Amino acid sequence: MAHAVSVSSGTARLSGAAEADAVRAQSDASRPLRLSVLGATGSIGASTLDLAARHPERIEVVALTAQCNARRLAELAVAHRAKLAVIGDDAHYAELATLLAGTGVRAAAGAEAIEAAAREPADCLMAAIVGAAGLKPTFAAAEQGSRVALANKECLVSAGEIFIRHVGQSGTELMPVDSEHSG
Repeated sequence: MAHAVSVSSGTARLSGAAEADAVRAQSDASRPLRLSVLGATGSIGASTLDLAARHPERIEVVALTAQCNARRLAELAVAHRAKLAVIGDDAHYAELATLLAGTGVRAAAGAEAIEAAAREPADCLMAAIVGAAGLKPTFAAAEQGSRVALANKECLVSAGEIFIRHVGQSGTELMPVDSEHSG
């Protein structure tokens, strides 16, 4: 069963670039910057969403994901008016769906739903899912040809050459948001 959940991630290092994106999006009066966060309940996701909350008129949250913290994911999705929230662990779907009932936020669950959330049209996606679990969703995000803010080092450590080639072929802009990636 596929269900959608979005998670937000961010670091202080992302703030300057994300704020610049928000300003560019604001100057394009047609729409705000569309942001998705994979791993929204983690520290990077929380920092990213904190930044988004400072510019609600400039940043639209598309999708948030989390692995098992349905309550926190639902709170974040409602607070940031996300379109989609996805919980990775199917066992927490009923709780998420109940918490989001009547809010207008779509709920989903499972690994495939997280990949689908990564494919939701967005101008920038924060990839902050920890470990190898972040590989497939980050590859999926790179297919869009927009911007991936990469906080998941496993994409580079486990599949670096393949991932970089994939990013290049899709025209995706890759932004490292962790000191290990920048090194």
